Formats: sequence, C-alpha cells, structure tokens
Amino acid sequence: MSDFTNSFNEISDLLQKGKAKDIVVAVEKALKEGAAPADILEKGLISGMNIVGGKFKNGEIFVPEVLIAARAMNHASATLKSALVAAGVKPVGKAVICTVKGDLHDIGKNLVKMMIEGKGIEVIDLGVDVASDKIVETVRDSGAKVVCLSALLTTTMLSQKETIDALKSAGLRDKVKVMVGGAPVTQSFADEIGADAYSPDAATAAEVCRAYYN
Repeated sequence: MSDFTNSFNEISDLLQKGKAKDIVVAVEKALKEGAAPADILEKGLISGMNIVGGKFKNGEIFVPEVLIAARAMNHASATLKSALVAAGVKPVGKAVICTVKGDLHDIGKNLVKMMIEGKGIEVIDLGVDVASDKIVETVRDSGAKVVCLSALLTTTMLSQKETIDALKSAGLRDKVKVMVGGAPVTQSFADEIGADAYSPDAATAAEVCRAYYN
C-alpha cells in the first residue's frame, strides 16, 4: 500500500498558499497514483483549511488570504467531486446559510460558508436579504441540520429572531441548530432570541457547526 502522506501534505500546503491551478494538478496526480478520494479530502483539503481557519482565528492571516485559500479549495473540490461520488463518499451533513431579510452584506457570510465547507459539510447558500419563509422552506426540503443566520446591521438582527420564530411555527425548530453571527450580534442577544450558538468569527463558527454532526 503506497504512503500518500507527502501528496496530502503538498495539497494542504498548496491550499494554504492559495495556489488554485497547482492544487488541481496535485489532486489529479494523487488520484492517478491511487490515493483514496476521501483521504485526499480529509488529509489534504480539510486539513489545510483547518490550518487556514486556525491562523485566521489567531490573527496570523486576514480575509484576503482566507478568500484565496477558499478559492483553491473550491477548485480542488470540483476536481475531486466525481471521484468522491464514484467512491460513495457523502458530505458529513447539510447546513443552510444566509444573510437575513433587509440585510445585503455577504462577505462575512461567504467566509463562514467557506470555512464550513472546509469541514466537509454541504452548504446551501440562500444569499442575502432572505425572508424567514424561504429559510423554513429550504430546511424542510433539504433536511439540513444547521441553519446559519448572518446580520450585519442592528436593524436586521431582529430578522434572526423572526426566523427562529418561523421555524417554531413550522414545527421544525427542534430539528435544527440555529447559529447566529454578524458584527452587532452578541452572545447575550443569541441567548435572548433562543439561538443555539453564537460565533464571533468564521473559524469558530465552522468548528461549532462541525461539532453538531459528531
């Protein structure tokens, strides 16, 4: 049995450096040499994204570096996708993410999405300015276990509460974990509106989200 440790380390390293073209070549090479698609995902891509998340959390790198790494992750994932499907490898689970009604900010949401995808979770991104009924409908149709709600304005924070209330009315609240975040959002506000979790940054949000699938 070949040892692909060097290949996985190379893939992880290329992801951290954001080398989108090089990482595609490295993934294709690892597949050709017989590395298991699940191992490439876990030991190469997810491992690399975890390092990126840790550095971001510690203030060692910033948003532009994370976005570049995430782009490399997306290229590599696209290359790996058919091999994962052929090998019967499924995502850990599904999460729904959006910026709530009345709010058009998306950089924070996009960062959280990328970090969560980096944990092997399929993310359904509804975009920005999303009404609570659309979120409820998506949860019902997808069977997602986690809902991530972003609000960047004090005026739109209440839409997070409206969404939680809508999930209750639809009989879905006990089936999902609701995570909230955004610049004005605090732990006390999250507690007040009945959210399951609040995260101050994208890397922590991804860790919390992943823990719900253990």
